[in-house]
Amino acid sequence: MDGELQEVFGAPVPELYEAAAGPDASPALARAMELRSFLALTEEQVARVRDRVHADMRPDRDMGELSADQLRFDAQWLEAALEARDGYCTALGELLRTMPSPAQRPRPVRMTRLRATTTLAPSSAPAPPHAGAARPRRP
Repeated sequence: MDGELQEVFGAPVPELYEAAAGPDASPALARAMELRSFLALTEEQVARVRDRVHADMRPDRDMGELSADQLRFDAQWLEAALEARDGYCTALGELLRTMPSPAQRPRPVRMTRLRATTTLAPSSAPAPPHAGAARPRRP
């Protein structure tokens, strides 16, 4: 799915990883690269189990060394790894499909802070005689 990632985000995968680690990374890019990492790890697991089964089943191997229990275990492990791989592929594909096209993506908007200033009109009425004076304390 590297080709799709490069097409959607417009950069090679190594550069996308660098961008995803940066402070200005979009949530979609960070999620996509995280899913890609999970997918790569899962594919490595699938390859390891496949290679182990192939090594166990090679034609020159002594049939007395075959273990049905070990093959069942490897089959379960392979099934789990393939299910995880399918899930990550689906999630990554869905993320890439639902992202807006580069032309539709919102551009950063620079916000300016407006400051309201007002001046009070001079009052023609005099202030009351006790305005601002402290009140006497009651015992």
